[in-house]
Amino acid sequence: MKNKNNNFKKIIIYTDGGSRGNPGPSASGVYFETLDKKYGNYLGETTNNVAEYEAIIFALKKVKALIGKDNADKTEIEINSDSQLIISQLNGEFKLKEESLWKYFIEIWNLRQDFKNVFFNYIPREKNKIADLMVNETLNENSKKGLF
Repeated sequence: MKNKNNNFKKIIIYTDGGSRGNPGPSASGVYFETLDKKYGNYLGETTNNVAEYEAIIFALKKVKALIGKDNADKTEIEINSDSQLIISQLNGEFKLKEESLWKYFIEIWNLRQDFKNVFFNYIPREKNKIADLMVNETLNENSKKGLF
């Protein structure tokens, strides 16, 4: 959604992270609905929770690169994820008990400062099909390459 100055007012993003095994080979998937772009990112061996956090980090960095840093502080970001745990942690509803995840939380906290507002929404898995597809396509491609 653009305003009259051709700057985006709000960008809607869907993120997902997954691991085959926990820990295991992992990937993140991101779908920028507003921009009609989608990405998969192979993460190597990690956990599902790390993959979910990495997907959000990738999304925030990538959207800033796509719209430009001069537009970021005028733009609202809506991040949708099917990870109730991660969304609840980012919204301050659940405590972040795993010390190994603190660095991801802090990185997201710092990245969100670049934007006008960042909202985190929990959505059901069935509404996150494109981001989930990006995770699985990325894992399948890397499996064929013999990376795991």
